[in-house]
Amino acid sequence: MRPSIVGCIHAAALAAGLLLGAASQAQAPVDPRAPQGALLPKDSAEAATFRGGLVYANYCVTCHGFNADGNGRAARLYNPKPANLRTSDKNDAYYGLIIRKGGSAVARSEFMPAWDAELTNEQIGDLVSYLRSINASKP
Repeated sequence: MRPSIVGCIHAAALAAGLLLGAASQAQAPVDPRAPQGALLPKDSAEAATFRGGLVYANYCVTCHGFNADGNGRAARLYNPKPANLRTSDKNDAYYGLIIRKGGSAVARSEFMPAWDAELTNEQIGDLVSYLRSINASKP
């Protein structure tokens, strides 16, 4: 006999509740003097870098990879291979241009898409901040 959908939903909710309860029990004690839920100021460099990491995870990771080393899941489909963003010697203006206009606009890979119709100026600026934060060469 097949279980009803309602029974499955109740079982899933119970399992999730048990997991959440177990996770909350396993956490370290909270210092009541510590600020809770502190947010980064919106205009801070740290906030821009954090937001840029989210943009990277949504738009760039498939080709450039989780480590930004050019070894994403789709990298093997392209020749030339996506850039290793950790060792790139490009400056922020170049990053902004290639993100906005794509690889063809800067005589690079035609497979690098133009994101100016998809991303806002703030998202592109945040993405450049993130790329700068992970770059080892920091020109």
